[in-house]
Amino acid sequence: MAEDNKEVKSFKDLGICEQLVEACENLGWKTPSKIQAEAIPHALEGKDLIGLAQTGSGKTGAFALPILQALLDTPQVLFACVLSPTRELAIQIAEQIEALGSGLGLKCAVLQTCTCLAHTYSALHPDDKY
Repeated sequence: MAEDNKEVKSFKDLGICEQLVEACENLGWKTPSKIQAEAIPHALEGKDLIGLAQTGSGKTGAFALPILQALLDTPQVLFACVLSPTRELAIQIAEQIEALGSGLGLKCAVLQTCTCLAHTYSALHPDDKY
């Protein structure tokens, strides 16, 4: 993939909308990491990806930004399910997605084996009485 990639200097260069570019800037992300620069353009095209990179290299942004971009392009009630091998990582991913999608009215919930469905529902629908 690297041979096809011209030098990427900004998230906007990757094809991310202005709203998400601003979200990246608000998180202090100045330029895309290597995994983000490689993965995001392909994910935006709807291609399946497997990405391997070190901890802290930007993998969550590499898959979360295309998910959020697609959600903006085609709003849906339930859009994405992200699976994680550990509860701690699931929480970190949810926090990152919520931060990136904070200006979008996004709702995100972490489900685990001991999660009460009523708590999950109230996390996704805080204004509803059930």
